[in-house]
Amino acid sequence: MFDKTRAPEGKHTAWGYCHVPNGSKIDMTERIESQIERFAPGFRDCILDRHIMTAPEMEAYNSNYIGGDIGGGVQDILQIVSRPSLRITPYRMPVEGWFICSSSSPPGGGVHGMCGYHAARTALARRKN
Repeated sequence: MFDKTRAPEGKHTAWGYCHVPNGSKIDMTERIESQIERFAPGFRDCILDRHIMTAPEMEAYNSNYIGGDIGGGVQDILQIVSRPSLRITPYRMPVEGWFICSSSSPPGGGVHGMCGYHAARTALARRKN
């Protein structure tokens, strides 16, 4: 809707992914599309083009995607509180005025938008001081 180069006028993009074993070379496109088609009949008829990447291709694209993991690797209880490094304010970077908001910052991947929300609040609070 906001980047006119990504889809023809009046059309939209969709982005999907699924969890596979670390480094899996399996292309899950058919399974993903079948599941969507199951609940939204006619979905496949709307597809104009695809860009598909397996887990190793994702890692080659961005070395932070360890094994193809878009969340940046393991996320256990220790990672939730220590990503990207253990500090009181995890959104502030060591460079003055720099902040981070990604799945590598609390509360981590899968909590869409909250990393950015907390990073923005941190940046705004810093600006007031």
